[in-house]
Amino acid sequence: MKPIRLISGILTVGFWTLASRVLGLVRDILIATVIGPGPLMDAFVAAFRLPNLFRRFFAEGAFNAAFVPMFSKKYEAGEDPQGFARDAFSGLAFVLLLLTALAMIFMPLLVWATAGGFAGDERFDLTTAFGRITFPYILTISLAALLSGALNAVGRFAAAAAAPVLLNILIVAALKFGQGLFGGAHIDWLIWTIPVAGMAQLALVWAAAERAGLKIRPGRPRLTDDMKRLTRIAVPAALAGGVMQVNLLVGQQVASHFEKAVSWLYNADRLYQLPLGVVGIAIGIVLLPDLSRRLKAEDHVGGRMAFSRAGELSLALTVPCAVALVVMPLPLVSVLFEHGRTGPEDSRAMAVAVAIYGLGLPAFVLQKVLQPVYFAREDTRSPFRFAVWSMVVNAAVAIGLAPLIGWIAPAIATSLAGWTMVWQLARGTRSMGDVARFDSRFYKRAGRILAASALMGAALIGAELLMAPWLATAGLRVLALILLIAIGVAVYGIAGQVLGAFRLSEFRSIVRRRKPT
Repeated sequence: MKPIRLISGILTVGFWTLASRVLGLVRDILIATVIGPGPLMDAFVAAFRLPNLFRRFFAEGAFNAAFVPMFSKKYEAGEDPQGFARDAFSGLAFVLLLLTALAMIFMPLLVWATAGGFAGDERFDLTTAFGRITFPYILTISLAALLSGALNAVGRFAAAAAAPVLLNILIVAALKFGQGLFGGAHIDWLIWTIPVAGMAQLALVWAAAERAGLKIRPGRPRLTDDMKRLTRIAVPAALAGGVMQVNLLVGQQVASHFEKAVSWLYNADRLYQLPLGVVGIAIGIVLLPDLSRRLKAEDHVGGRMAFSRAGELSLALTVPCAVALVVMPLPLVSVLFEHGRTGPEDSRAMAVAVAIYGLGLPAFVLQKVLQPVYFAREDTRSPFRFAVWSMVVNAAVAIGLAPLIGWIAPAIATSLAGWTMVWQLARGTRSMGDVARFDSRFYKRAGRILAASALMGAALIGAELLMAPWLATAGLRVLALILLIAIGVAVYGIAGQVLGAFRLSEFRSIVRRRKPT
């Protein structure tokens, strides 16, 4: 895959991920409006986070790190990739069915382990009941992730990236339908939509795999040599890939002891996840199979160029987003979330968390750039060790600071843990040769990107002060926020072009040369 096609693939995944995250933001705004921070929303967040946690272990975390490189190499060499995918699919389905059955039985224990502060109040029973409905989502979404990995490995990115859009469309539709039918919050519509959406996502990627010629049929699980090797690679990769979710769960455990804190942190998390999903996840999905193929072909020059351009693109798109989250969190939160059952006090609390998460955003994206360098070599043990240290830092800061500063401690811990992980990943690439080192162009442009982002931040601070009356006026604040964002984009675009942080002509050439996927 040439660098231009690599970036084209990133843009394809980024486009659909952007659509999913925007719809996800609409979903979360609607949940905050209709249900609002409180016991119901806290219970929903904790219940929905359980299948998402295990999804990181059994789907994106383990299989993007272990399955995709092995499948890519077998596909490139013509070594029965579909047989390998079939065995992986069958084995994963067996493990997930067993896990789901155990989770349904021991759901109260799972709730206590992940949200112990709920014990003794209504949130505990609500979360247990919601969890038993939402947990089967892990089965369908994890199998969909495996099929998506196979599609990504053969260069088919669109359907796999579009599948998450279904979840958000169905949840928004269910909430609006339930609200219209019952005239208020009716959380049953929200809860039952989740397993239905999982089945819809699996159906979509399965159909796409069929069209791509990947005839993957479930069968009897077999412990072949390839499956043993996949397991050895996947177990440490699961923790390495899911470290952010583990850190969020530690934060949830701490936050569950404070009223409304779980809801506040969830909404703040969703806001910074928007740029993270569009940039970081898109880069990770496309870069991993590309680096795997280049290592197989011993194309070290091309590998270094792809690695450097992916890092460059990630900084160009992420750093300005991080600056915006830090300098103008309250306008973002108040305009987006302060409706219905969410009030000014909730907005102020969420804004603090958004600013802190913004400081960690570049780290979360850089992880997505650096981890594929290890995974492409089928080295998952090193990221596993780094993940353990990152989680130690997260737990120590979250638990240690909570008695001193309260519910905001988990947000600080998450950002510090993110930078700890990046430092370890970067340090570990020193012995990997040039393919794991950014080239000179990356470093030149990185400094210019930082300068352009700083100028944008200064412009946003000034513009926010001037537009403060508009941002506080009900009929004008949405337009004021749009204008504020437009000012930031314009200043960053002009400053980046003038300083040489990027060339707009490069993006135009990428768009012109993209081929339909």
